[in-house]
Amino acid sequence: MRKLTLLLAGTLALAACGGSDDDPKDAATVQPTPSASSPTGAAAGSGTPSGRLRSMPAQLKFEGTTLDGKPFTGSNLAEQPVVFWFWAPWCPKCQSEGPAVAKVAERYKGRVAFVGIAGLDKSKDQMQKFVSRTGTGSITQLDDREGDLYKHFKVTSQSSFLFMKRDGSSDRASGPLGEDDLEKHVKALVGG
Repeated sequence: MRKLTLLLAGTLALAACGGSDDDPKDAATVQPTPSASSPTGAAAGSGTPSGRLRSMPAQLKFEGTTLDGKPFTGSNLAEQPVVFWFWAPWCPKCQSEGPAVAKVAERYKGRVAFVGIAGLDKSKDQMQKFVSRTGTGSITQLDDREGDLYKHFKVTSQSSFLFMKRDGSSDRASGPLGEDDLEKHVKALVGG
C-alpha cells in the first residue's frame, strides 16, 4: 500500500509540472529564458513581463543543431511568428527561391523568425555551400541530415514552408515561392 501511495504522489507531482514532453498534444509551460538573446536575434521572452509563464505550441518542442554546429531549441521561437523553410541542397526550386527568402527575412528581421531546415542530403558541406550560394546565411539554418525535423513537422518534400503564428496555428505552402508570394504569407503572420 505504501508503494502505491508513493507512486500516486510521484505521478501527481509530475502532472503538476506540465506532464511529459513526449506527448505532442500536451502544451508545456516554460519560464522565459534569462539569456540576452535567442538564436533568432529576438530577446528571449520579449513581449512578456518578467516572471510570467507562457504557453509553447507542441510544434516548437524540438531540439536540433545549426549548420555551424551550435545547439538549437525550438522553444526559443515561442511567442513570435516563425517561417520554417524546408530545403535540400540539390533542389533547383530551393536554389531559385533562396534569394527571395533572404530578402523577406531581412525585411521582417526582429518581427518574424526565419529558420531554414536543411534535409534530404547527407553532406553537411553541400548544405553549407547552398547557404553561401543563396545568400541565406543571415537566417538560422538547421542541419537535418537524419530527417528528424522533417518528420517532426510532417514535411515530405522540399521546398516546403510552414508559417506559424504566435498562437501556434500554422499554414503550409509548397515552393517555389517568389518574393511576392512569400511576402503575402509573412504579412498574414504579422497581421499586415
